Amino acid sequence: MIRNFLIYLAVLFAGILFFASMVLFVIPAFQESTVVLIGLSSSSSESGVDGTDKESIEADIKKLQKKLDSFTPTNAYMIVNTSDNHFFLYKGKQLIRDGICSTGKNEKLVSEDRKYEHIFHTPFGVRKVLRKATNPVWTKPDWAFIEEGLPIPSARHPSRVETGTLGKYKLEIGDGFMIHGTIYKRRMGMSVTHGCVRLLDEDLEAVYKTMEVGSKVYIF
Repeated sequence: MIRNFLIYLAVLFAGILFFASMVLFVIPAFQESTVVLIGLSSSSSESGVDGTDKESIEADIKKLQKKLDSFTPTNAYMIVNTSDNHFFLYKGKQLIRDGICSTGKNEKLVSEDRKYEHIFHTPFGVRKVLRKATNPVWTKPDWAFIEEGLPIPSARHPSRVETGTLGKYKLEIGDGFMIHGTIYKRRMGMSVTHGCVRLLDEDLEAVYKTMEVGSKVYIF
């Protein structure tokens, strides 16, 4: 009698432990896995078997390509990378020419009396060719004399006029900045200019003949 009662208690206790384990561990785990499976099933049904909607993606790519094409000039334009001093000449999507250039040295010039200062940098952004000229003459600005430690002459003094410095061609892009040639060919590919973009002779000729007034210059 006592032996049967003890067996009954043991079975009852084992049943209680089994039920508790089901409540605490098995059922929550099953519910969590069910939720995950439902989520995966829903995701698969919405986006297809392979998880992507190829037609939708292709349509988006075409839209982006069309928008990109609308931003690309159809005429000639130039890109200047001041980080590695490299230029690219394009006409539409066709690369016409590329090569080394020289850009601003990113230095500040301050006069001895500290009344004048100027930063030699090539400006970032989008510029346009405003004027073109062959055999250009350079009219030296005030900073050119301050840099050489010379007194600043009057605006029309002959010492301001200098020939041969800019090469055979120049393209003005505003605010005194130009694309032109150089007599300092050994320093090409370096950040050494007062802000202008210097090119080698053959590159400059190609740019001059390809670019028109109004052509864009992208500088970064």
